[in-house]
Amino acid sequence: MTIDPWLALGVAASTAATDAVYVLFNAAVSSRRRIPAATWSSIWYLLSAFAVISYTHHWLYVVFAAAGSWIGAYLSMTFLSRDKPLSGPRTS
Repeated sequence: MTIDPWLALGVAASTAATDAVYVLFNAAVSSRRRIPAATWSSIWYLLSAFAVISYTHHWLYVVFAAAGSWIGAYLSMTFLSRDKPLSGPRTS
């Protein structure tokens, strides 16, 4: 088994970027910001699709997956925004 160093570097960079975007996505969700959450979700999906592209060799489907991810995050944030915002801890 031969390891392609460029592919290995790409996987490492993609994983690092994916984790960074995941944190930004969670921050946007925690702040109940729909568009940033949906956008970060879409970017997160595109980055994580790096391995899928390697297996399927059909990159066009990743665009549809990212669009679905954006829609799903936007709708879930819309649902969350209907709830009353959480208040912080009370101080005496």
